[in-house]
Amino acid sequence: MGKEQLKDRLKNARKKLKIEKENPQTSNIGQAFKLSTELVAAVLVGTIIGFILDNWFDTKPWLIIIFFFVGVVAGILNVIRSAKKLQN
Repeated sequence: MGKEQLKDRLKNARKKLKIEKENPQTSNIGQAFKLSTELVAAVLVGTIIGFILDNWFDTKPWLIIIFFFVGVVAGILNVIRSAKKLQN
């Protein structure tokens, strides 16, 4: 393979890469799934932490309730942050 052929192939690859970066092919369903997963994961983690601490300190159901709402707030903040990223 000659130098010219290599230069042409590199040039074509750079053009193709630039086009792919300009037009990301993420579907709306994929974006919605990502946002919903972030919300559910935060709520689930908060609830599990509350459950574990309630069993440890024997304060059922207070820490579950508190950490559930902390998870909801954290999940909403994550969704807002991700939605802003997707807008850009």
